[in-house]
Formats: sequence, structure tokens, C-alpha cells
Amino acid sequence: MSSTANAFLEGLSRCDVKRNGHHPGWLKGLRRSAFQWVVEQGFPTTKDEAWKYTRVGPILEIPFEPAAPNTSRRLSAGAIAELAGDLGGARLVVVNGYFVPELSSLKTLPAGVKVMGLAAALARDEALLEPFLSRPFREQPQAFTALSAALAEDGALVQIPANTTIEEPIHLVFVSDTGASHLVSHPRSLVLAGPGSRATIVESYIGILGDVYLTNAVTDIVLDEGAVVEHYKLQNENQTAFHIALLDVRQGRGSRFSSHSLALGASTARHEVRVRLEAEGAEVTLNGLYMPTNEQHLDNPTTIEHAAPRCTSRELYKGIINGHGRGSFDGQIIVRPGAFKTDASQTNKNLLLSESAQVDTRPRLQIFADDVKCTHGAAVGQIDEDAVFYLRSRGVPRGAARGILTYAFASEMLGRLRVGALRSHVERMVAGRLTGVRVAA
Repeated sequence: MSSTANAFLEGLSRCDVKRNGHHPGWLKGLRRSAFQWVVEQGFPTTKDEAWKYTRVGPILEIPFEPAAPNTSRRLSAGAIAELAGDLGGARLVVVNGYFVPELSSLKTLPAGVKVMGLAAALARDEALLEPFLSRPFREQPQAFTALSAALAEDGALVQIPANTTIEEPIHLVFVSDTGASHLVSHPRSLVLAGPGSRATIVESYIGILGDVYLTNAVTDIVLDEGAVVEHYKLQNENQTAFHIALLDVRQGRGSRFSSHSLALGASTARHEVRVRLEAEGAEVTLNGLYMPTNEQHLDNPTTIEHAAPRCTSRELYKGIINGHGRGSFDGQIIVRPGAFKTDASQTNKNLLLSESAQVDTRPRLQIFADDVKCTHGAAVGQIDEDAVFYLRSRGVPRGAARGILTYAFASEMLGRLRVGALRSHVERMVAGRLTGVRVAA
């Protein structure tokens, strides 16, 4: 392992004096083995197939230190609502990787529903959490999920009993407020949707302007038979920060899961999504919109694994790349032996707004079963000059015409957001990005 990576790990190893909460024997063992795995295997490079589009080097060059509880002094509940939006339902706030009750608003929820900090949940019921906290590292180890397993101290738990419907969205807000320090946080989230339950989960990742930090987030969502979960992720970190995240989803028989990802922030960000359809009749929809500009690098690797018959997947990701920004989509659909009657489609579309904008797109199918219907495709292009001419002929200035067409390209994704308050918040964010960044002529 390089000297840079060694120095990075040395700084993180100082977390021992900052540990918080309950640490049973199995968790201590998991932490030791996960950290040792990183020491022995090191960090991925662009030579690794799964990480060929992700630049890890800039992260390793910064001497990050582990965050500690109660380090923020600049936040209020009003500031959180302004930064992340007020969606009207329960809101759980995690600052620098630690649950903060005084900034949260855990309103009355249906009987049996749990929305709480992960550290407190671990102290109450460690047997429930043990298989979930270790699974991402045990099953598909890589450096950053290993660091999460080794160093995560807190996060969020959402547990929904069988046949329970939650009408308002549950908003999980992850804030980085690091001051002059270069801090890394490892927020860990777990959503357990019981049989026949229904819920909407929103994850927002935000930071204080000017702070340099790393968010290394892992979220597990487990849907039992017939459960329906609608998931949203808004990544709007400070553009001097870094964001590495994994969303791992397991679906039971007849369950329905949809995820909508919006990536705007961070200098370098990687939002990996893994979905495994484990029982017959499960359905998944993945939507994504990524908008790198300036020197941003936003990566979107996804894997949908059809492991059972008669499952359906739909995937649409769009990129709008400006300035010297670089975006990527690396998606694969895997149809396992015996997963007959699979119905899967995957599409990636990209719009380049400048001569220096870059995009990498790699949709893939791996099919090991007969009697399936699978399609995939990708497109990269620029604004249609005929459409620009049409608008200009009706008195719209050239810059405004290009802005209108760019927003129209994004609007297909915005129209899929079913939570009204969230959609309005996201529309303002996207409009601000397109207004604040010069669209090349």
C-alpha cells in the first residue's frame, strides 16, 4: 500500500479514543477484521474494474481525522430545515456521523414504528442489528465499506412493522459541520420494512460552505414480502468535500422498491447502488440525475441482481455535465440461473454543455437464464441547435433558450418525484444550478 494510503489510515486509526455507545463482542471482532482488511488490501485505483471511473487519490491525500460527537456549534433546527427542506414528516438529524436529538423532530408515528439513532438501537437490541451491520463488508468487501464496518459509530434506524403505512415521508438528514478540521464521518443507516408495510424514506446529505470533509455512508434497506418503499437521496455536499456511499437493497416476494437519486454536490462523489431481487415477483425502479460542473467528478455505479423468477427492474439515469465536470454511469443487470421471466430495462442519457465536459457510460447485461426480456442503452449528446433556433425565432435569447432546453432534459426526472414538498425543493436546487452556471454557447 502507498505511503499516502498508510498516512490516511494512520489518521483514522485514532478513532479508538472517540468511540461512543454499545460495543458487543461481535462488533469489536467485526471492527478489527474490517480494518485489518483495509490494511492488507489497500484502496482501489482506476486499474480496478469496479472503480475505473472513481478518483480515490484526492481523498487519500488529505489527513482526515475521525469526527467525534457534539462537535458542531453552528447548527439549529431552523438552519437544518432551510438547508434540507421541510417535508412535513418525521426528521432525524445526524451531524458528523452522530444522531442529534435536539435537532431532530420525531413526530407521532404509527404504533410500533421506530425512528431512532443507530447507536441507541444497538444498545437496545444488538441481536437484531448484527446480521445487517456486517453484511455489506462480509459479502462484497471493498475499502470504504470496510472502513464503515470498522469505524461507524452512529446513524439511523427505521423499523416499520408488518401491514403499517406511514403517510408522511421520514427524512434522514446527514450534515457535516467540521469547522477548520478535516473530518471523516461514517453514518450508517438501516431501514427494515416489514411484510405489507409502506413508507417513503428521504436521505439528504449537506455540508457547511467551505468545510473540507469526507462522508462515507452506508445504507441498508430490507423489504419483506409485499413491502413498498419509495426512497430518495439528495446529495448536495459542499463542493470542497468528498462523498462515498453505498445503498444496499434486498427485496422479498412481491415487494416494490423505487429510488430517486440527485447528485449535485461534492468535489468527488460515488453513489453505488446494489439491489438484489431475492424472491419471485419483486419490482425495482432506479432513477438518477447527476449534474457535475466546474471540476466535479460524480460517479454512479449500479447493480441490479435478478436472483428469482418473474421480477421486474426499470432503470433510467440522466447526466447534465458542464464546465470541466465529469460524470459516469456504470450499470449492470445480472440475471441469475433460474430467474426466468425476468423483465429488465436500463437506460442512460447524457447532455454535455461544454467542450471540456466528460462522461463515461457503460450499461451492461449479464444473462444466465432463458425466457427473459432485457434491454439496455446509452446516449451522449449536446443541445439540439434546431430547437435553439426555434426558440430564438420566437424572441427567446440564445442563453435563455439553451437554459430552457437543459431544464427540459432534467424535468423528466423531476417529474418522477412524488413528494410535493421534496419536488419543489429539488426543482429550486436544479434551477439554481442551471442559472448559476454559465451554459456554453
